[in-house]
Amino acid sequence: MAEVLFYHLTESTLYDALPGLVERSLQRGWKAVVQTGTEERRDALDTHFWTFRDDGFLAHATDQDPYPEEQPVLLTIADGSPNGAEIRFLVDGAEPPDLKSYERAVFMFDGHDATQLEAARRHWKVMKTAGHDVTYWQQTPEKRWERKA
Repeated sequence: MAEVLFYHLTESTLYDALPGLVERSLQRGWKAVVQTGTEERRDALDTHFWTFRDDGFLAHATDQDPYPEEQPVLLTIADGSPNGAEIRFLVDGAEPPDLKSYERAVFMFDGHDATQLEAARRHWKVMKTAGHDVTYWQQTPEKRWERKA
């Protein structure tokens, strides 16, 4: 069973928080898949990962690019994992595939978006019922992640 984390964005945006979490996953030696709810979000993250920092970028590709199986980070709207990722990030209420093959899955949701909150609640129930080890994390005012009971 996968370890499933729910990250409740309250102090920063997805664009602020996601790159750092993906970088930490790569530092662990994991490949990552980021599943978005829409093509527009996938394409916006594609641009953002190249430009989010002045001194570097986050190497990645989209599911529209050649050789997805060779990518350290793959942005997709689909439920597959052609790069054999150990971690899957789900944003914008993306519907998760079967997560049994992953070490970890991370649901990120905007605390100011009612639709995303409702999707997160629904996904939480499904993940708990499936027997995954599920934890909930919320941002502090300092934008750090704090595990909640």
